[in-house]
Amino acid sequence: MSTFEWTVVEPDIGPLLLAATDRGLVSVVFHADEHVRESALRRLAGRLGATPVHVTAEEPGRLAEAIRQLEAYFAGELTRFTLPLDWSLSGGFNREVLQRLDADVPYGAVVGYGDLAARVGQPGAAQAVGAAMGSNPLPVVVACHRVVETDGKLGGFGGGLETKRKLLALEGVLPQPLF
Repeated sequence: MSTFEWTVVEPDIGPLLLAATDRGLVSVVFHADEHVRESALRRLAGRLGATPVHVTAEEPGRLAEAIRQLEAYFAGELTRFTLPLDWSLSGGFNREVLQRLDADVPYGAVVGYGDLAARVGQPGAAQAVGAAMGSNPLPVVVACHRVVETDGKLGGFGGGLETKRKLLALEGVLPQPLF
């Protein structure tokens, strides 16, 4: 692979950088202002060993279906992403946890960190599950916002707790914010 394609979409939660290789969607980055974009693209180029190529809404290339599905998700019209995913930025336990989350925790549901650890056969690994969520290269699509603390608290979130609240409200888990 010599290139990967990227673009920015603007849902209500703020700008998201999307990147795709020839294998599928490889990265979603929150708060993708110019500084975050530049940093993320440098990091992706290094990790993927590839050159970033910007695509636009008019010519979305490999990202066309990801853009379409994200727009449908944020419009409340899509409850399950069916995108090819490139898992090359995740490995080992982290990948196993993220893939289990993607397979087992549907739209509108939540799971505790400890419960997810048990689902991958590591019942004492709640903190490691938290680290896996923090390393998720595909947030929103691989819905780490659906993982909460056992006592019902939101827990952490790489996109910020307000973003996590908005995503859970979109899915009907929490009430919509008043303002």
